[in-house]
Amino acid sequence: MKTLIELYDERPIENVLASEVFRPERTVFLCPSDVAQNKTLKESLVRYFKHCGLDTELVFLESSLYHADKLVRQIRTVKETYPDCVVDITGGTDAALFACGSVCAELDIPAFTYSRRNNCFYDIRSAPFAEQLPCAIEHTVEDCFLMAGGALRTGRVDNRVLGQYADCFVPFFRLYLQYRSEWVQAVNYIQSASRTDKGANVPLKISAPYTVKGERGTNVDAPEALLREFEKLGFLRNVSISKENVRFTFRDAQVRAWLRDVGCVLELFVYHECIDAGLFNDVVTSAVVDWEGTTIRDSVSNEIDVMAMRGILPVFISCKTCPITTDALNELAVLRDRFGGKGAKAAIVTTQNCRAITLHRASELGIDVIDLRDLKDVSIKDRLVTLLRTE
Repeated sequence: MKTLIELYDERPIENVLASEVFRPERTVFLCPSDVAQNKTLKESLVRYFKHCGLDTELVFLESSLYHADKLVRQIRTVKETYPDCVVDITGGTDAALFACGSVCAELDIPAFTYSRRNNCFYDIRSAPFAEQLPCAIEHTVEDCFLMAGGALRTGRVDNRVLGQYADCFVPFFRLYLQYRSEWVQAVNYIQSASRTDKGANVPLKISAPYTVKGERGTNVDAPEALLREFEKLGFLRNVSISKENVRFTFRDAQVRAWLRDVGCVLELFVYHECIDAGLFNDVVTSAVVDWEGTTIRDSVSNEIDVMAMRGILPVFISCKTCPITTDALNELAVLRDRFGGKGAKAAIVTTQNCRAITLHRASELGIDVIDLRDLKDVSIKDRLVTLLRTE
């Protein structure tokens, strides 16, 4: 295939998948004027193709995707310029599909499509090379953001080192469930006991009074039982507790950050379950997406607690140790739709029991909810399997 005609779509995957699979010499995008004249958007697609190792030439032609006659004229022009062209009719509007059907028959242009449900391509007209061709592409989390014009930035967690702690994440979460009512206060104590000035070297050896000043000036006593459990887990060493003083040493700076963060225990557990399920080819926790794909410090960004990829299907997961709010559901839905598009999955995991009204709103937005009852009684792996099966 030398020339591939793509009907530009708001869903990023529809614009790039056929080019990744068939690797044409050039891809011609028929797109609305706001896209054809958007330098930033075009540069982001060029950047993505380069990231994928594709040397495909990209051509952007302005065309109305809502007026069939105009689109037919544009496709005829492309056919005259590139006689060997093939049309991918996976994306685009209904009017665009109508126009393609008409002009492909008239000018004998091959056409094919991709089925998300079956994850394979199909020959629509004179394109036997695409008939029931399985899509073997496996995108990474970074790919998912790049194809939508964004970028993956470093978050709170260095995902490269998480394998060193894999055996700890499940028992860490079991401790959370056992001491859930005391968890916030325990983290508050560790935060106060290990407080340092901004910019100072992070100390691992801690010596603090048995009672410290916590948030809002309240007194917080040392969580003796939890500190000893953290020692058994290997997160703390040399724990010594008296009526006046508490001493311990963090395993390392990474563990120090986790024990000072109320919510990371749930994020690490969900990350572990996604890895352990064997369903995904890429999983990232604390995935920070830069919406514009820039290096500007103040650019718009969001953090996704856990993001997983199964082939070309992205799954966005939010983790909450507090009750789920409507704002949290709306934010997750926006991120899924913006960077995943149609077919992308979203789930929110909470260590609280959800109200019926919350479950209803989540259902309206197409977000799966896993709450405290599920965490106690159902395997997250089973819920992920169910989530991936739903359409």
